[in-house]
Amino acid sequence: MLASQQQVARSSRTATMESGTFSKYSWVDFLFSVVGVCTFLLDWGSDVWVAKEFYCRGDFFWFGVLVGLMVLSSVVVQMFSWFWFQYDRELPGFSGEAGAGSVFCGDRVRIFCLLHVLQLGFLCRHISVIRQGFRVWWRKEGSEYAVYLTHDLSMLRLIETFCESAPQLILMVYVMLRTNRARTVQFVSVAASTTSIAWMVVDYHRSLRSFLPDKAKQRWGSSLIYFLWNLLLIGPRVAVLALFSSVLPGFIAPHFLLLWLVFLLWAWRQNTDFMDSAGGEWLYRATVGLIWYFSWFNVAEGRTRGRSLIYHSFVTVDAAILMLTWWFYRDPVQTEAYALILLTVLPLTYLLGLLLKALYYCCFHPKLWRPRDGAPRLPHDLPDAIVTFRDFSLQDQTPSSQLLNKRMSHLAANFYTASRVVRSSAGANGAESSCL
Repeated sequence: MLASQQQVARSSRTATMESGTFSKYSWVDFLFSVVGVCTFLLDWGSDVWVAKEFYCRGDFFWFGVLVGLMVLSSVVVQMFSWFWFQYDRELPGFSGEAGAGSVFCGDRVRIFCLLHVLQLGFLCRHISVIRQGFRVWWRKEGSEYAVYLTHDLSMLRLIETFCESAPQLILMVYVMLRTNRARTVQFVSVAASTTSIAWMVVDYHRSLRSFLPDKAKQRWGSSLIYFLWNLLLIGPRVAVLALFSSVLPGFIAPHFLLLWLVFLLWAWRQNTDFMDSAGGEWLYRATVGLIWYFSWFNVAEGRTRGRSLIYHSFVTVDAAILMLTWWFYRDPVQTEAYALILLTVLPLTYLLGLLLKALYYCCFHPKLWRPRDGAPRLPHDLPDAIVTFRDFSLQDQTPSSQLLNKRMSHLAANFYTASRVVRSSAGANGAESSCL
């Protein structure tokens, strides 16, 4: 009987892996890669244009801040890319398979290192993904490598967005508020940053969806709702920070450093396990602290409903303090046209974002149970799929021809699975779950 149950469980786990874990590279993936490059170049071009405008007009302080954000973002992204390159070289058979040399310059480590020092590693990855995607179409080979790299790009875009696009958006709104006027270049920069944030949200969620078992696959509607609630939460957050900066510009840096330190310690307390080295893990935690300054981000397995509630409560109180500070220190004459509107619209927009987030988790987020070892199985009609972290991350157990991106699979496990306590009482199985 026990052997029969083990065989059924093994067959179910294998079916989950085959149907949900190893996604195929499609024309949609190729389209996302091309649009991702265009978005990256548009954002980079708008940054250069804005920096040039600041410099030519003699606004050297704002010019320095913008260039500093660009350099910081680029350095952080290059560091992640370099760490991942080193990790991937240790994977059995990664560099030896057909197509790997075109992706990561084979074993020419010095060339790839030089590209990262010149801040070209991220762009090189974009180009490599497009080239590999074309190989999949033209020669029908290397599909696993193309999927592997698109998942890495989605995470790098996420990091680049919160390191550069979100702070740059605050800077542009701040400049508009301080000068009480807006030029074309500023509108272009705001549009580019907003587009970058929006594209990152959709692309990142799409990468997470690719790790779901077929039974729990989400439709495009889920990405739309995910995009909307993220944008409705990030937008007011950025606006409140810009408003606070417009009245007390000298306090925004201490505010960021204080909250970032709190978030960094919180990430450390959650025992994150994303990178393959101690230095890389601390880089990840520092980046998570930066992301949390703008938006919620799952970093650990287990019950996330409580952590999400703590985060949103903390950020809401912080935003209220910043908003009230702006209200009392603002210039009533200069802000008469929009002050009351912002005081009403921003909280309502944030509340709408929270409601859409609740709607997403109630109606669109799949129910994935992670049963404890030896726990009784749930009724078949309860979960959309029964998974374990192993189902998401089988890098060390799969052949080299079936590469699974361990990093993104780890994030997918954090996002889609929570600790589920499975128990039986009075002859029936029950589940205590959290979906956030």
